[in-house]
Amino acid sequence: MSHSLTLITTIAASVGLALVLGLVAVRLKLPALVGYLIAGVALGPATPGIVADVELSGQLAEIGVILLMFGVGLHFSLEDLLAVRRIALPGAIVQIGVATALGGWMAIAWGWSPGAAIAFGLALSVASTVVLLRTLEQRGILQSVNGRIAVGWLVVEDLAMVLVLVLLPPLSGWLVGAPANHTSGANLALTLLLTLGKISAFIAFMLLVGRRVFPWLLWQVAGTGSRELFNLCVIAAAVVIAYGSARLFGVSFALGAFFAGMVMRESPLSHRAAQESLPLRDAFSVLFFVSVGMLFDPHVLLQQPLHVVAVVAIIMIGKSLAAFLLVLAFRYPLDTALTVSASLAQVGEFSFILAALGVSLGLLTHEAQNLILVGAIISISANPFIFRTVKPVQSWIGSRPGLARALVLPDDPLAELPVTVKSEYVTGHIVVVGYGRVGRYICEALIKHGLPFVVAEENREVVEELRVRGMNAVAGDATNPSVLIQSHVARARTLVVATPDSFSARRMIEIAYMLNPRIETVVRTHSEEEAELLKSEKAGAVFLGEHELAASMTLHVLDKVQSESHGD
Repeated sequence: MSHSLTLITTIAASVGLALVLGLVAVRLKLPALVGYLIAGVALGPATPGIVADVELSGQLAEIGVILLMFGVGLHFSLEDLLAVRRIALPGAIVQIGVATALGGWMAIAWGWSPGAAIAFGLALSVASTVVLLRTLEQRGILQSVNGRIAVGWLVVEDLAMVLVLVLLPPLSGWLVGAPANHTSGANLALTLLLTLGKISAFIAFMLLVGRRVFPWLLWQVAGTGSRELFNLCVIAAAVVIAYGSARLFGVSFALGAFFAGMVMRESPLSHRAAQESLPLRDAFSVLFFVSVGMLFDPHVLLQQPLHVVAVVAIIMIGKSLAAFLLVLAFRYPLDTALTVSASLAQVGEFSFILAALGVSLGLLTHEAQNLILVGAIISISANPFIFRTVKPVQSWIGSRPGLARALVLPDDPLAELPVTVKSEYVTGHIVVVGYGRVGRYICEALIKHGLPFVVAEENREVVEELRVRGMNAVAGDATNPSVLIQSHVARARTLVVATPDSFSARRMIEIAYMLNPRIETVVRTHSEEEAELLKSEKAGAVFLGEHELAASMTLHVLDKVQSESHGD
């Protein structure tokens, strides 16, 4: 018997059933979120039995999105976003256009109106940031170059969808075929200007005011010594800023929370804030997936199977292939193209919002909304498996030289050192792989001591910046022999692998020893198991983060004690 549930019973039913079905999914070697989605279907109005409050669940899921996006902002700085702007901005815009065209063309073929086709195509064009972040975090690549490009790409998509959500209502009359009045063009231009003005004002406020006020507030609360108040401050900052940004500036909750996290990152307590918000973020993200499942009517699988296949093909093949080719066109490595394309092989929260808005405006039917939902559920469920194919596909392409050469644009000026580089700067030099926080610190020390070096870095924007500053740098994945060859590793004194991926480090060391058997290798790692594995494979100096931190702290204490003893 179906009946309405209160807040506490909605939460209890959602998390309880999600726990059971999530555990079953994991036992069956499926992602846990598949269990969460099935739990939502079981609690939804389209299936018999207990029916949860769909509207209430949607609001609870919105809190989960807010907290998750806030956590992302805490790890993703404005500098990270700007560092990938040259690929994320044009790439996301072109990919949205391609996916919208594919979805619209298919809708027209089904006999839908042009307005419905545009709205439907837009709903299929934007991937879920929530799903992507969970996948990147689970695979440990959120802070990698590929992870930052993927997140930056989706942030641009979110910004574009904010604009679409504002422009769709005033355009709906024209899109559904209603007669346009004489002021429609002026109203549209005014709406566009107001929207851009609000978003610009919000970003300016967060960067100019928020970067000073919110970190200061967090520090003041931490000074009280109360863990309870600190946790409350973190959660309040995420929720209040997200709500205030939506009410005052018209941006989405998710975007407001993301920028709140970005400005809070300026605080030295940002790492603690991220850790404190993690349990609550995970709990509410489960409610997000359950709420998605509640909206799904499984009858569409039997009534329109060909439509479902077509929608899933556009989401998981069409727009992913477009993104893959775009990334390669920007001369990024194959693994970056595969990672970004896998990241976009799903749709999520903005698609649900667009579908609901399209129905309310008369642009989309409930049939279209159901197709979007089934495409989202299938693509979200399959996305972890898509990510697992990245490495095998990369290896498969790499084993076919002809195909690999066809996918890489020739004559890349950043893939090799300029001919003006003098021979003495690439003889007996140091090759530094990765120009992140660790690599940057090492390079600054090398410059200070006047030692020649070459940087191998995947991020092309970083390589361009380094060259402007007069440093020798090449762009590309150093697990590719050609990148280390262009770094002149054969004549180098030392190879320093400043990236945290031990699997990639092992491949780089293997290539380096093959090209230069006498080279010294220096590697960083985060676990004792990885350190032992690297040492067993003839890695030179292996530095474990915790050990080096403990050694530095111990040395400082001993020096302090000895200096005080001599003073006495």
